[in-house]
Amino acid sequence: MAQAVVTRFAPSPTGFLHIGGARTALFNWLYARAKGGKMLLRIEDTDRERSTEPAVQAIIEGLEWMGLAADEPPVSQFERAERHREVVEQLLEAGQAYRCYASQAELEEMRERARAEKRPPRYDGRWRDRDPSEAPAGVKPVIRLRAPLEGETIVDDKVQGQIRFPNKDLDDFVLLRSDGNPTYMLAVVIDDHDMGVTHIIRGDDHLTNAGRQTLIYRALGWDVPVMAHIPLIHGSDGAKLSKRHGALGIEAYRSMGYLPVALRNYLVRLGWSHGDEEIISTEDMIAWFDVDEINKGAARFDFAKFEALNGHWIRRTDDADLVEMLMTERDFLPNGAILKSHPDAEIRAKLSAAMPGLKERAKTLVELTESTAYLFASRPLPLEEKAAAILDDGGRDIVAAIMTRFEAANWTAEDLEVVVRDYAEAEGLKLGKVAQPLRAALTGRTTSPGVFDVLAVLGRDESLGRLSDQAN
Repeated sequence: MAQAVVTRFAPSPTGFLHIGGARTALFNWLYARAKGGKMLLRIEDTDRERSTEPAVQAIIEGLEWMGLAADEPPVSQFERAERHREVVEQLLEAGQAYRCYASQAELEEMRERARAEKRPPRYDGRWRDRDPSEAPAGVKPVIRLRAPLEGETIVDDKVQGQIRFPNKDLDDFVLLRSDGNPTYMLAVVIDDHDMGVTHIIRGDDHLTNAGRQTLIYRALGWDVPVMAHIPLIHGSDGAKLSKRHGALGIEAYRSMGYLPVALRNYLVRLGWSHGDEEIISTEDMIAWFDVDEINKGAARFDFAKFEALNGHWIRRTDDADLVEMLMTERDFLPNGAILKSHPDAEIRAKLSAAMPGLKERAKTLVELTESTAYLFASRPLPLEEKAAAILDDGGRDIVAAIMTRFEAANWTAEDLEVVVRDYAEAEGLKLGKVAQPLRAALTGRTTSPGVFDVLAVLGRDESLGRLSDQAN
Protein backbone atom coordinates (compact mmCIF):
# COMPACT_ATOMS: atom_id res chain seq x y z
CA MET A 1 0.00 0.00 0.00
CA ALA A 2 1.39 3.39 -1.00
CA GLN A 3 2.38 5.78 1.76
CA ALA A 4 -0.14 8.60 2.31
CA VAL A 5 1.09 11.95 1.03
CA VAL A 6 2.00 14.50 3.72
CA THR A 7 3.15 17.98 2.72
CA ARG A 8 4.05 20.89 4.93
CA PHE A 9 4.22 24.66 4.83
CA ALA A 10 7.01 25.95 7.05
CA PRO A 11 7.14 29.76 7.26
CA SER A 12 9.36 31.82 9.57
CA PRO A 13 7.24 34.18 11.72
CA THR A 14 9.49 37.19 11.17
CA GLY A 15 6.83 39.01 9.15
CA PHE A 16 3.42 38.52 7.61
CA LEU A 17 2.46 35.84 5.10
CA HIS A 18 3.68 37.26 1.79
CA ILE A 19 2.54 36.39 -1.71
CA GLY A 20 5.41 33.97 -2.42
CA GLY A 21 4.76 32.08 0.78
CA ALA A 22 1.04 31.98 0.00
CA ARG A 23 1.76 30.33 -3.36
CA THR A 24 4.03 27.77 -1.67
CA ALA A 25 1.26 27.02 0.82
CA LEU A 26 -1.23 26.69 -2.04
CA PHE A 27 0.96 24.23 -3.95
CA ASN A 28 1.43 22.12 -0.81
CA TRP A 29 -2.28 22.23 0.00
CA LEU A 30 -3.28 21.35 -3.57
CA TYR A 31 -0.87 18.45 -3.86
CA ALA A 32 -2.05 17.01 -0.55
CA ARG A 33 -5.69 17.35 -1.64
CA ALA A 34 -4.98 15.95 -5.11
CA LYS A 35 -3.37 12.84 -3.59
CA GLY A 36 -5.82 12.36 -0.74
CA GLY A 37 -3.22 13.35 1.87
CA LYS A 38 -2.82 16.21 4.31
CA MET A 39 -0.89 19.46 4.65
CA LEU A 40 0.77 20.35 7.93
CA LEU A 41 1.94 23.73 9.22
CA ARG A 42 5.27 24.20 10.99
CA ILE A 43 6.26 27.56 12.40
CA GLU A 44 10.04 27.86 12.08
CA ASP A 45 10.48 30.14 15.06
CA THR A 46 14.01 29.30 16.20
CA ASP A 47 15.15 32.90 15.51
CA ARG A 48 13.83 34.18 18.81
CA GLU A 49 14.93 37.78 18.24
CA ARG A 50 12.94 38.16 15.02
CA SER A 51 10.04 35.75 15.60
CA THR A 52 6.86 37.36 16.95
CA GLU A 53 3.51 36.03 18.09
CA PRO A 54 1.57 38.61 15.98
CA ALA A 55 3.39 37.26 12.91
CA VAL A 56 2.45 33.68 13.86
CA GLN A 57 -1.20 34.70 14.16
CA ALA A 58 -1.05 36.63 10.87
CA ILE A 59 0.26 33.54 9.08
CA ILE A 60 -2.44 31.28 10.54
CA GLU A 61 -5.22 33.80 9.85
CA GLY A 62 -3.90 34.46 6.35
CA LEU A 63 -3.98 30.75 5.51
CA GLU A 64 -7.48 30.41 6.93
CA TRP A 65 -8.73 33.42 4.94
CA MET A 66 -7.24 31.94 1.77
CA GLY A 67 -9.02 28.65 2.45
CA LEU A 68 -5.70 26.86 2.98
CA ALA A 69 -5.88 25.97 6.66
CA ALA A 70 -3.57 23.16 7.75
CA ASP A 71 -5.06 19.78 8.60
CA GLU A 72 -3.53 19.65 12.09
CA PRO A 73 -2.56 22.25 14.73
CA PRO A 74 0.70 24.09 13.93
CA VAL A 75 4.03 22.72 15.17
CA SER A 76 6.56 25.08 16.78
CA GLN A 77 10.12 24.29 15.75
CA PHE A 78 11.54 26.11 18.79
CA GLU A 79 9.58 23.90 21.18
CA ARG A 80 11.21 20.79 19.67
CA ALA A 81 14.80 21.79 20.52
CA GLU A 82 15.20 18.98 23.04
CA ARG A 83 14.28 16.42 20.37
CA HIS A 84 16.83 17.99 18.03
CA ARG A 85 19.58 17.66 20.66
CA GLU A 86 18.55 14.06 21.30
CA VAL A 87 19.05 13.17 17.63
CA VAL A 88 22.48 14.83 17.61
CA GLU A 89 23.50 12.53 20.45
CA GLN A 90 22.47 9.57 18.30
CA LEU A 91 24.64 10.85 15.47
CA LEU A 92 27.61 11.27 17.84
CA GLU A 93 27.21 7.73 19.17
CA ALA A 94 27.02 6.35 15.63
CA GLY A 95 30.17 8.21 14.58
CA GLN A 96 28.18 10.28 12.07
CA ALA A 97 28.96 13.53 13.87
CA TYR A 98 31.79 14.91 15.99
CA ARG A 99 32.66 17.72 18.37
CA CYS A 100 34.62 20.59 16.88
CA TYR A 101 36.63 22.87 19.18
CA ALA A 102 37.90 25.28 16.53
CA SER A 103 37.99 28.85 17.84
CA GLN A 104 36.47 31.86 16.10
CA ALA A 105 39.97 32.99 15.25
CA GLU A 106 40.70 29.67 13.54
CA LEU A 107 37.45 29.81 11.60
CA GLU A 108 38.21 33.35 10.47
CA GLU A 109 41.66 32.24 9.35
CA MET A 110 40.02 29.50 7.21
CA ARG A 111 37.73 32.09 5.63
CA GLU A 112 40.62 34.46 4.90
CA ARG A 113 42.63 31.70 3.29
CA ALA A 114 39.67 30.71 1.12
CA ARG A 115 39.24 34.32 0.01
CA ALA A 116 42.92 34.61 -0.82
CA GLU A 117 42.74 31.41 -2.87
CA LYS A 118 39.46 32.57 -4.51
CA ARG A 119 37.43 29.58 -3.43
CA PRO A 120 34.27 29.20 -1.32
CA PRO A 121 34.95 29.14 2.44
CA ARG A 122 34.91 25.60 3.82
CA TYR A 123 35.66 24.10 7.20
CA ASP A 124 38.91 22.16 6.85
CA GLY A 125 37.93 19.18 9.05
CA ARG A 126 40.68 19.76 11.63
CA TRP A 127 38.65 18.19 14.46
CA ARG A 128 37.15 15.43 12.32
CA ASP A 129 39.52 12.72 13.59
CA ARG A 130 41.12 14.29 16.65
CA ASP A 131 40.54 12.95 20.13
CA PRO A 132 38.35 15.23 22.28
CA SER A 133 40.99 14.89 25.02
CA GLU A 134 43.05 17.33 22.97
CA ALA A 135 40.37 20.00 23.32
CA PRO A 136 41.49 23.32 24.78
CA ALA A 137 40.15 24.07 28.23
CA GLY A 138 36.99 26.16 28.54
CA VAL A 139 35.94 25.90 24.87
CA LYS A 140 32.39 24.77 24.21
CA PRO A 141 32.32 22.74 21.00
CA VAL A 142 29.92 22.80 18.12
CA ILE A 143 28.71 19.48 16.72
CA ARG A 144 29.44 18.89 13.03
CA LEU A 145 28.21 16.27 10.61
CA ARG A 146 30.86 13.81 9.46
CA ALA A 147 30.05 14.32 5.79
CA PRO A 148 31.45 12.15 2.97
CA LEU A 149 34.63 13.64 1.48
CA GLU A 150 34.33 12.16 -1.99
CA GLY A 151 31.64 11.50 -4.56
CA GLU A 152 28.36 13.30 -5.07
CA THR A 153 25.05 13.76 -3.32
CA ILE A 154 22.24 13.57 -5.86
CA VAL A 155 18.81 15.13 -5.40
CA ASP A 156 16.12 14.01 -7.85
CA ASP A 157 13.97 17.13 -7.80
CA LYS A 158 10.45 16.97 -9.27
CA VAL A 159 10.77 20.46 -10.73
CA GLN A 160 14.47 21.11 -11.23
CA GLY A 161 15.43 17.62 -12.36
CA GLN A 162 18.53 15.80 -11.11
CA ILE A 163 20.80 18.09 -9.07
CA ARG A 164 24.35 16.93 -8.27
CA PHE A 165 26.26 18.31 -5.29
CA PRO A 166 29.99 17.47 -5.08
CA ASN A 167 30.48 16.30 -1.49
CA LYS A 168 33.72 18.27 -1.19
CA ASP A 169 31.58 21.42 -1.45
CA LEU A 170 29.14 20.43 1.28
CA ASP A 171 31.78 20.14 4.06
CA ASP A 172 31.26 19.15 7.69
CA PHE A 173 28.58 21.73 8.50
CA VAL A 174 27.36 22.55 11.99
CA LEU A 175 24.38 20.67 13.46
CA LEU A 176 24.45 21.99 17.00
CA ARG A 177 25.85 25.37 18.03
CA SER A 178 28.16 25.83 20.98
CA ASP A 179 25.24 27.10 23.08
CA GLY A 180 23.40 23.82 22.49
CA ASN A 181 20.89 25.22 20.02
CA PRO A 182 20.23 23.28 16.80
CA THR A 183 20.86 24.81 13.41
CA TYR A 184 18.06 25.34 10.91
CA MET A 185 19.56 22.65 8.65
CA LEU A 186 19.26 19.99 11.35
CA ALA A 187 15.91 21.06 12.77
CA VAL A 188 14.19 20.97 9.38
CA VAL A 189 15.25 17.39 8.73
CA ILE A 190 14.21 16.09 12.13
CA ASP A 191 10.89 17.92 12.09
CA ASP A 192 10.01 16.76 8.58
CA HIS A 193 10.84 13.18 9.55
CA ASP A 194 8.91 13.25 12.81
CA MET A 195 5.90 14.91 11.14
CA GLY A 196 5.84 12.16 8.52
CA VAL A 197 6.42 14.56 5.64
CA THR A 198 6.65 12.68 2.35
CA HIS A 199 6.94 15.63 -0.07
CA ILE A 200 8.84 18.88 0.45
CA ILE A 201 7.50 21.60 -1.87
CA ARG A 202 9.27 24.91 -1.31
CA GLY A 203 10.93 27.83 -3.08
CA ASP A 204 14.06 27.19 -5.14
CA ASP A 205 15.97 29.54 -2.83
CA HIS A 206 16.16 26.41 -0.63
CA LEU A 207 17.70 24.29 -3.37
CA THR A 208 21.23 24.68 -1.98
CA ASN A 209 19.96 23.28 1.34
CA ALA A 210 18.67 20.12 -0.33
CA GLY A 211 22.12 18.53 -0.66
CA ARG A 212 23.11 19.07 2.98
CA GLN A 213 19.72 17.98 4.29
CA THR A 214 19.95 14.81 2.20
CA LEU A 215 23.26 14.04 3.93
CA ILE A 216 21.58 14.34 7.33
CA TYR A 217 18.77 12.00 6.29
CA ARG A 218 21.27 9.42 5.12
CA ALA A 219 23.41 9.73 8.25
CA LEU A 220 20.32 8.95 10.30
CA GLY A 221 19.20 6.12 8.03
CA TRP A 222 15.93 7.88 7.24
CA ASP A 223 14.09 7.98 3.91
CA VAL A 224 14.60 11.25 2.04
CA PRO A 225 11.27 12.92 1.17
CA VAL A 226 10.45 13.71 -2.43
CA MET A 227 11.60 17.26 -3.14
CA ALA A 228 10.15 19.88 -5.48
CA HIS A 229 11.79 23.31 -5.54
CA ILE A 230 9.54 25.86 -7.23
CA PRO A 231 10.85 29.01 -8.95
CA LEU A 232 10.42 32.33 -7.20
CA ILE A 233 7.91 34.94 -8.34
CA HIS A 234 9.19 37.99 -10.23
CA GLY A 235 7.52 41.28 -11.00
CA SER A 236 5.84 42.02 -14.33
CA ASP A 237 9.13 43.54 -15.55
CA GLY A 238 11.07 40.37 -14.78
CA ALA A 239 12.89 41.87 -11.80
CA LYS A 240 12.88 40.32 -8.34
CA LEU A 241 9.46 40.75 -6.76
CA SER A 242 9.23 43.86 -4.59
CA LYS A 243 6.41 45.78 -2.92
CA ARG A 244 5.83 47.84 -6.03
CA HIS A 245 5.22 44.60 -7.94
CA GLY A 246 2.88 43.10 -5.35
CA ALA A 247 5.19 41.54 -2.75
CA LEU A 248 2.75 42.39 0.01
CA GLY A 249 1.35 40.52 2.97
CA ILE A 250 -1.85 38.56 2.40
CA GLU A 251 -3.64 40.94 4.77
CA ALA A 252 -2.94 43.74 2.27
CA TYR A 253 -4.71 41.83 -0.51
CA ARG A 254 -7.63 41.25 1.80
CA SER A 255 -7.89 44.96 2.57
CA MET A 256 -7.67 45.75 -1.16
CA GLY A 257 -10.79 43.68 -1.70
CA TYR A 258 -9.50 40.56 -3.44
CA LEU A 259 -11.41 37.30 -3.13
CA PRO A 260 -9.67 34.18 -1.77
CA VAL A 261 -10.94 32.14 -4.73
CA ALA A 262 -9.44 34.68 -7.15
CA LEU A 263 -6.14 34.75 -5.28
CA ARG A 264 -5.95 30.96 -5.36
CA ASN A 265 -6.77 30.99 -9.07
CA TYR A 266 -4.15 33.62 -9.85
CA LEU A 267 -1.39 32.12 -7.71
CA VAL A 268 -1.82 28.60 -9.08
CA ARG A 269 -1.20 29.99 -12.57
CA LEU A 270 2.12 31.48 -11.44
CA GLY A 271 4.34 28.56 -12.35
CA TRP A 272 1.73 25.88 -13.12
CA SER A 273 -0.76 25.47 -15.91
CA HIS A 274 -3.38 23.11 -17.26
CA GLY A 275 -3.53 23.66 -21.00
CA ASP A 276 -4.78 27.15 -21.76
CA GLU A 277 -7.15 27.31 -18.79
CA GLU A 278 -7.13 30.75 -17.12
CA ILE A 279 -10.26 30.56 -14.97
CA ILE A 280 -9.78 27.55 -12.71
CA SER A 281 -12.08 26.60 -9.86
CA THR A 282 -10.55 25.19 -6.70
CA GLU A 283 -12.22 21.85 -7.44
CA ASP A 284 -10.52 21.71 -10.84
CA MET A 285 -7.18 22.71 -9.32
CA ILE A 286 -7.36 19.77 -6.96
CA ALA A 287 -8.34 17.42 -9.77
CA TRP A 288 -5.60 18.60 -12.12
CA PHE A 289 -2.64 19.65 -9.95
CA ASP A 290 0.65 17.77 -9.94
CA VAL A 291 4.15 18.94 -9.01
CA ASP A 292 5.55 17.36 -12.18
CA GLU A 293 3.82 20.10 -14.17
CA ILE A 294 5.35 23.05 -12.32
CA ASN A 295 7.49 25.20 -14.60
CA LYS A 296 11.22 25.68 -14.03
CA GLY A 297 11.16 29.34 -15.04
CA ALA A 298 10.25 32.20 -12.73
CA ALA A 299 6.64 33.37 -12.94
CA ARG A 300 5.69 37.05 -13.27
CA PHE A 301 3.16 38.75 -11.02
CA ASP A 302 0.91 41.11 -12.98
CA PHE A 303 -1.47 43.24 -10.92
CA ALA A 304 -3.64 44.17 -13.91
CA LYS A 305 -4.28 40.51 -14.78
CA PHE A 306 -4.96 39.69 -11.14
CA GLU A 307 -7.48 42.53 -10.85
CA ALA A 308 -9.27 41.45 -14.02
CA LEU A 309 -9.45 37.88 -12.72
CA ASN A 310 -10.82 39.12 -9.42
CA GLY A 311 -13.54 41.00 -11.26
CA HIS A 312 -14.45 37.82 -13.06
CA TRP A 313 -14.82 35.92 -9.79
CA ILE A 314 -16.95 38.71 -8.28
CA ARG A 315 -19.35 38.42 -11.23
CA ARG A 316 -19.28 34.62 -10.97
CA THR A 317 -20.02 34.57 -7.22
CA ASP A 318 -23.59 33.98 -6.11
CA ASP A 319 -25.35 37.22 -5.05
CA ALA A 320 -26.21 35.93 -1.58
CA ASP A 321 -22.61 34.78 -1.04
CA LEU A 322 -21.32 38.21 -2.07
CA VAL A 323 -23.64 39.91 0.39
CA GLU A 324 -22.35 37.73 3.23
CA MET A 325 -18.78 38.27 2.06
CA LEU A 326 -19.22 42.04 2.21
CA MET A 327 -20.74 41.81 5.70
CA THR A 328 -17.67 39.88 6.85
CA GLU A 329 -14.98 41.77 4.94
CA ARG A 330 -16.29 45.25 5.82
CA ASP A 331 -14.13 45.12 8.95
CA PHE A 332 -11.03 44.78 6.75
CA LEU A 333 -11.89 47.15 3.88
CA PRO A 334 -10.78 50.80 4.02
CA ASN A 335 -14.30 51.95 3.12
CA GLY A 336 -16.10 49.27 5.10
CA ALA A 337 -17.80 51.92 7.25
CA ILE A 338 -20.25 52.41 4.36
CA LEU A 339 -21.72 49.03 5.29
CA LYS A 340 -22.06 49.91 8.96
CA SER A 341 -24.16 53.06 8.62
CA HIS A 342 -27.54 51.31 9.06
CA PRO A 343 -28.87 48.27 10.92
CA ASP A 344 -27.45 45.02 9.52
CA ALA A 345 -30.87 43.72 8.46
CA GLU A 346 -31.46 46.85 6.34
CA ILE A 347 -27.97 46.68 4.85
CA ARG A 348 -28.41 43.02 3.92
CA ALA A 349 -31.80 43.67 2.36
CA LYS A 350 -30.57 46.56 0.22
CA LEU A 351 -27.39 44.74 -0.80
CA SER A 352 -29.42 41.68 -1.80
CA ALA A 353 -31.77 43.75 -3.92
CA ALA A 354 -29.00 45.76 -5.60
CA MET A 355 -26.30 43.09 -5.98
CA PRO A 356 -27.21 41.86 -9.50
CA GLY A 357 -26.53 45.33 -10.90
CA LEU A 358 -23.68 46.26 -8.55
CA LYS A 359 -21.38 43.31 -9.14
CA GLU A 360 -21.20 43.71 -12.93
CA ARG A 361 -18.84 46.71 -12.72
CA ALA A 362 -16.67 45.98 -9.67
CA LYS A 363 -13.17 44.51 -9.90
CA THR A 364 -12.58 44.43 -6.12
CA LEU A 365 -14.68 44.39 -2.97
CA VAL A 366 -13.47 47.93 -2.29
CA GLU A 367 -15.01 49.04 -5.59
CA LEU A 368 -18.11 46.99 -4.89
CA THR A 369 -18.49 48.59 -1.45
CA GLU A 370 -17.98 52.06 -2.92
CA SER A 371 -20.72 51.40 -5.46
CA THR A 372 -23.16 50.64 -2.63
CA ALA A 373 -22.68 54.07 -1.03
CA TYR A 374 -25.73 55.54 -2.76
CA LEU A 375 -27.94 52.92 -1.08
CA PHE A 376 -27.12 54.22 2.39
CA ALA A 377 -26.43 57.92 1.73
CA SER A 378 -28.30 60.52 3.74
CA ARG A 379 -30.30 63.27 2.03
CA PRO A 380 -29.50 65.60 0.51
CA LEU A 381 -26.92 63.52 -1.37
CA PRO A 382 -23.44 64.94 -1.95
CA LEU A 383 -22.95 65.29 -5.71
CA GLU A 384 -19.87 64.42 -7.70
CA GLU A 385 -18.72 67.27 -9.92
CA LYS A 386 -19.87 65.59 -13.13
CA ALA A 387 -23.24 64.69 -11.61
CA ALA A 388 -23.78 68.29 -10.49
CA ALA A 389 -22.91 69.52 -13.99
CA ILE A 390 -25.52 67.25 -15.58
CA LEU A 391 -28.20 68.50 -13.20
CA ASP A 392 -27.20 72.14 -13.72
CA ASP A 393 -27.31 71.72 -17.50
CA GLY A 394 -31.09 71.31 -17.74
CA GLY A 395 -31.17 68.12 -15.76
CA ARG A 396 -33.19 69.51 -12.88
CA ASP A 397 -36.04 70.39 -15.22
CA ILE A 398 -36.14 66.82 -16.48
CA VAL A 399 -36.09 65.47 -12.90
CA ALA A 400 -38.97 67.74 -11.92
CA ALA A 401 -41.02 66.77 -14.95
CA ILE A 402 -40.51 63.03 -14.55
CA MET A 403 -41.31 63.14 -10.81
CA THR A 404 -44.95 63.97 -11.46
CA ARG A 405 -45.25 60.91 -13.70
CA PHE A 406 -43.49 58.67 -11.13
CA GLU A 407 -45.91 59.60 -8.36
CA ALA A 408 -48.73 57.75 -10.06
CA ALA A 409 -46.61 54.82 -11.30
CA ASN A 410 -46.56 51.23 -10.11
CA TRP A 411 -43.13 50.99 -8.40
CA THR A 412 -41.36 48.26 -10.31
CA ALA A 413 -38.30 48.55 -12.54
CA GLU A 414 -40.35 47.49 -15.57
CA ASP A 415 -43.19 49.99 -15.05
CA LEU A 416 -40.82 52.84 -14.21
CA GLU A 417 -38.89 52.16 -17.42
CA VAL A 418 -42.14 52.52 -19.39
CA VAL A 419 -42.80 55.87 -17.71
CA VAL A 420 -39.35 57.19 -18.57
CA ARG A 421 -39.47 55.94 -22.18
CA ASP A 422 -42.90 57.50 -22.69
CA TYR A 423 -41.63 60.82 -21.32
CA ALA A 424 -38.49 60.74 -23.48
CA GLU A 425 -40.54 59.97 -26.60
CA ALA A 426 -43.04 62.75 -25.82
CA GLU A 427 -40.24 65.27 -25.34
CA GLY A 428 -38.23 64.10 -28.32
CA LEU A 429 -35.27 63.11 -26.11
CA LYS A 430 -32.97 60.11 -26.22
CA LEU A 431 -33.40 57.75 -23.30
CA GLY A 432 -29.90 58.52 -22.01
CA LYS A 433 -30.67 62.23 -21.88
CA VAL A 434 -33.41 61.45 -19.34
CA ALA A 435 -31.63 58.65 -17.49
CA GLN A 436 -28.45 60.66 -16.81
CA PRO A 437 -30.03 63.39 -14.65
CA LEU A 438 -32.16 60.76 -12.90
CA ARG A 439 -29.04 58.79 -12.05
CA ALA A 440 -27.24 61.93 -10.84
CA ALA A 441 -30.16 62.88 -8.58
CA LEU A 442 -30.67 59.37 -7.22
CA THR A 443 -27.02 58.41 -6.58
CA GLY A 444 -24.98 61.63 -6.73
CA ARG A 445 -22.85 59.96 -9.38
CA THR A 446 -22.68 59.45 -13.12
CA THR A 447 -22.16 55.68 -12.93
CA SER A 448 -24.37 53.15 -11.19
CA PRO A 449 -26.41 50.05 -11.93
CA GLY A 450 -29.32 50.58 -14.32
CA VAL A 451 -31.32 53.60 -13.24
CA PHE A 452 -34.59 51.63 -13.16
CA ASP A 453 -33.01 49.05 -10.85
CA VAL A 454 -31.78 51.91 -8.67
CA LEU A 455 -35.31 53.29 -8.41
CA ALA A 456 -36.69 49.86 -7.51
CA VAL A 457 -34.04 49.16 -4.87
CA LEU A 458 -34.35 52.59 -3.21
CA GLY A 459 -38.15 52.33 -3.12
CA ARG A 460 -40.83 54.90 -3.80
CA ASP A 461 -40.42 57.20 -0.80
CA GLU A 462 -36.62 57.41 -0.85
CA SER A 463 -36.48 57.79 -4.63
CA LEU A 464 -39.07 60.58 -4.74
CA GLY A 465 -37.36 62.31 -1.83
CA ARG A 466 -33.98 62.30 -3.57
CA LEU A 467 -35.49 63.47 -6.85
CA SER A 468 -37.34 66.25 -5.02
CA ASP A 469 -34.03 67.44 -3.49
CA GLN A 470 -32.59 68.03 -6.97
CA ALA A 471 -35.70 69.20 -8.88
CA ASN A 472 -36.19 72.86 -9.74
